[in-house]
This record gives sequence, structure tokens and C-alpha cells, in this order.
Amino acid sequence: MVRGKTQMKRIENATSRQVTFSKRRNGLLKKAFELSVLCDAEVSLIIFSPKGKLYEFASANMQETIQRYLRHTKDRISNKPPSEENMQHLKHEAANMMRKIEQLETAKRKLLGEGIGSSSIEELQQIEQQLEKSVKTIRARKTQVFKEQIEQLRQKEKALAAENERLSKKWEVEEGQAGLDKQPQITARAEESSPNSDVETELFIGLPCSSRK
Repeated sequence: MVRGKTQMKRIENATSRQVTFSKRRNGLLKKAFELSVLCDAEVSLIIFSPKGKLYEFASANMQETIQRYLRHTKDRISNKPPSEENMQHLKHEAANMMRKIEQLETAKRKLLGEGIGSSSIEELQQIEQQLEKSVKTIRARKTQVFKEQIEQLRQKEKALAAENERLSKKWEVEEGQAGLDKQPQITARAEESSPNSDVETELFIGLPCSSRK
């Protein structure tokens, strides 16, 4: 029994319609991004929600892409329409591209551990090898980052040591200057506290004069 194609129609339930719009919109934006990265294509996508909200993606400048599209459309209208052979070639290329994108998505899910229930031993071994290679790359990058951070800390340590040495020398100079400033004051105090060389003293031996007769 051959089943006919399901006819697409508008979703009547507003909530279901909004949920479907969000999912399909995100999927379409993701496809546009992957197409631009995988094939180095210039892709621009514009979406307006039922409420008029704008969603867009551009692998290059959106305005320049629009101007390029307008020029291309103008030239295409002025020239002859493409032949049936070219149209078939474009459809074939688009179908191949969609298959490649689906294969990449499947491979990505398997790398994340999803959808591997039907994978063969060979496929699981390939996935394991890819993961081990990725882990090695990540560890190498982590080691490099650690080395860079250690080098930065060493540079900071040298800078702090140099700054500490500079401050120590500055402190020694200031202390020496302070000692020189105090020296005249110490000398003056010593002179004030010393006996006067001009004062004459006599030494008397015996009883005081008042007791002599």
C-alpha cells in the first residue's frame, strides 16, 4: 500500500504553533550557519515571526549581501532564464549538501554519545579514536595554557622583586638623610650639657674658714 504525502497546513493551536515556530526557526538558523562554515558560502537569512519580530543571520555584512542579491536579480531578469539542465544541477547540489549536513549532524550526535545504539564495532572504534585524539589535543592545549600562566606569574614575581628592591633603596636613602639632619641637633645638645671651661674651681683642705680662729 502506497501512502500519499501528508499535506502541510497551518497549525491552529496558538501554543503549538509558537513552539513549532521556535524549533523550526532555530533549526533553520543552525542550518544557515553550518552551510556558511562548511561550504564557505555567503548566507543571509531573514525571518519575521507572526508578531513581526525579526530574526536574522548573516555570514557577511547583511546590507552588502542584499545589494549583491539585488544586482544578481536585476542581471538575471535582463538575461535569459537558466536552462533546465542548470536547474537540475542546482537541485542535485542542494540535495547533496543536505545529505552532507545530515551526516555531519549524525556524526556530531555520536561523538556526544547519542544515537550509538545501532552503531557497529568498527563505528564505535572510530568514534573512540576520534575522542582520544580530541582529548590529546585538549590536554596539550591545557598544558600550554598552564605554562603560559606560570610564565606570567614568574614575570609578576620579578616585577614585584624589582619594586621591593627599589623601595628598600629609597627607604635606606631617606633614613640616611634623616640621620644627617639629626646630627647637628645631637652636637648642640652635647655642647650644652658639657662643663664650662671658663669657670674656675678651688680645692680647700681643712675646716671651713668660719671655724678658724
